[in-house]
Amino acid sequence: MFSKATANFIHQIDPEGSLIHVSRVNDSHKLTPMALVVKRNRIWFWQTPKYQPTDFTLSDLLQGDEVLIPGVTEKDFLSYDGSFGDALSTELDTEAGPLHVKLKGQGISKLQSSFGKLKKEELDVKKLLHDSDNRLVNMDHVLVQQLQKRADVLAVVKERILTTKSCSVTQTKKEQCMLQGVLGLVGLLGKSVKVCVKDSNNIELDSDVSLEIPSGTVIAYSILELEIKKNGEYDICLQPGTIGGFEADTPFLCEDSLHVVDGERNGHKAPMKAPPINLQNGSQEMDLLPLAELPQSTRRAFIEKLRKTLRDRADLSYLQGVLEELCSRETLDVDKEEGLPESPRASVSALLEQPGSDSDTENGQCGNSAPLKAACLLVSAMEELPDETLRLLSESHPDFLEAFDTLLCRLKGNSEPVSVQSLPVPLQDNQAFQLAKQLLSSTSVTLKKDTDRLWMETDSEAGVLPLVLRLSIHGLSLLCKGL
Repeated sequence: MFSKATANFIHQIDPEGSLIHVSRVNDSHKLTPMALVVKRNRIWFWQTPKYQPTDFTLSDLLQGDEVLIPGVTEKDFLSYDGSFGDALSTELDTEAGPLHVKLKGQGISKLQSSFGKLKKEELDVKKLLHDSDNRLVNMDHVLVQQLQKRADVLAVVKERILTTKSCSVTQTKKEQCMLQGVLGLVGLLGKSVKVCVKDSNNIELDSDVSLEIPSGTVIAYSILELEIKKNGEYDICLQPGTIGGFEADTPFLCEDSLHVVDGERNGHKAPMKAPPINLQNGSQEMDLLPLAELPQSTRRAFIEKLRKTLRDRADLSYLQGVLEELCSRETLDVDKEEGLPESPRASVSALLEQPGSDSDTENGQCGNSAPLKAACLLVSAMEELPDETLRLLSESHPDFLEAFDTLLCRLKGNSEPVSVQSLPVPLQDNQAFQLAKQLLSSTSVTLKKDTDRLWMETDSEAGVLPLVLRLSIHGLSLLCKGL
């Protein structure tokens, strides 16, 4: 809830800027000026990095006994109160084992963030450069040793945004459901709720949670990356867009590969620039195929979970983090007494786990399952899409998604326009065709049509948006097959 509130704050005041939202209240005390933050690159090149505050400052890493004392300027920033809400409706008809489940529901979700008057503290970079002149990084420091093995990047906190008085974040959710079958399906929601049974078929799921945030809590910050050489010399990356990191043992050899894990290949730091779209060989589409092999009931439940999640970017980011963590874990925690998942992580894993997958299901080990990896790829692609694209996807029906996927595959495989006659039947409806045009337009692609031809034109500034839209549509289409 705190993470969602701070993410909304950044999205409103600095959507294309350098500010990073604080995802955990417990990290606030670590984010002092000149504090060290670890920048960790993610699985796929289009993903934004993750940032992890540490318990150290730059002074702790430098050789010598002299302690660096940062110069800090302080000024008023702004006052902020935000309210975000959504009206939700869903219908689910599926099978869970031998039981048939029907679920119809509607609800309202509202998040109120009252941060009040905020202030900004900024590091005096000129003073830091002067005071640390000729100082070297202690390359034997335990933090440096651990980060070099992962090819992570170290950065210092340049500025931070703090609350000036006690404030609150409140989330209210009200859901009304008509349920036939088994109440255990509520476990798929992955959240703690208060359940009030009105009669044998109707339930209400209500939650009302308020967080009191103390004065001096950091809600956002920015960083300057460090470029550290093998001999301990370092530079602070002052220019916007300059990438830091540790000096590699040998020069990095660039390869046309889309799978760069944690920014590292063969032990060397890899540039995180996206390769040209025309060099991409469709390997990601192949990685999504395990989604089609999931049982129909699982695919139906997962597509409904995604449809709801797409309406809230913070929820989508949280789901992506859960999936990414599951892909890297060796074991899952399961409630021993009830046999139900303890957390959203376990519920998502249980949702995607299937007999016969390549995962090691014995002793609960499924961290490397193909369905989980495919789901992580799909959600990470959707996380990069603009808000308008996510809204349109949440309103798209299965037959449209399958038809749109077919159209994109035909257009991708042809450098020349395709015949209008090849337009899938569902897209021959003008409303569906306009939706396809809107989706492409939201990612800087124009779908054009004349009397007998159909083609796409991509804006030069589109970047990875056409790719992640294509992956999103393909993954959703695989989930929708036969539903």
